[in-house]
Amino acid sequence: MRITKEENLFQLSFLPRIFPVNCYLVEEEKELTLIDAALSYSANSILQAAQRLGKPITRIALTHAHGDHVGALDSLRAALPQAKVYMSRRDAKLLAGNFEFEAGEPNTPIKGSFAKSLTTKPDVYLEDGDRVGSLQAVAAPGHTPGMMAFLDVRSRALIAGDALVTRGGVAVSGTFKLFFPFPAFATWHKKTALETAKKLKQLSPALLAVGHGRMLRNPVEALGRAIEEAEKAES
Repeated sequence: MRITKEENLFQLSFLPRIFPVNCYLVEEEKELTLIDAALSYSANSILQAAQRLGKPITRIALTHAHGDHVGALDSLRAALPQAKVYMSRRDAKLLAGNFEFEAGEPNTPIKGSFAKSLTTKPDVYLEDGDRVGSLQAVAAPGHTPGMMAFLDVRSRALIAGDALVTRGGVAVSGTFKLFFPFPAFATWHKKTALETAKKLKQLSPALLAVGHGRMLRNPVEALGRAIEEAEKAES
């Protein structure tokens, strides 16, 4: 595991040179918020990273239900019974194995790998604009129907889950990148993902942190180029 720090944000990257899977610790005054639960074997490394920071993890906020973002959730719940789990109501259905479409959704197959044996359920269902400590929840559908991004209101760091990718080049979820095509293969609805990318760019983030790839400072210009590339691919 590789740890990278940017202000109050710690990126924990598993398999960083092969297939980077990231989760994040967000440092508050007296506690930590964990964003995503990485891979099934990641729990001990996450807990050790928090221990080194000397603060407890009191919240686990999940961007979406794909297995590489919730893999260690049950193990973390067992180790941190006091921590509340936050997730959108929509992706909580996917977490529970319910893949039925909701009214008004495009009937496009929901793609990607989902953990089949998790028992943890969210304690809090997130809506757009909700607060999780210093984080503002931002509805970011497209990669999955109910994905959430999180904006740190102190630093304007945007933790975007798989709405965007930096591995292999900055890209909107659903845009095929030759050197890292996997998020594109796992994206539910490309047009919705493109609209989400435009919404996230309008937040003017000072830092972009994603599920796959390194963090990027001052990302707005790169986001604009990624959006243009996705628009050309859709036309």
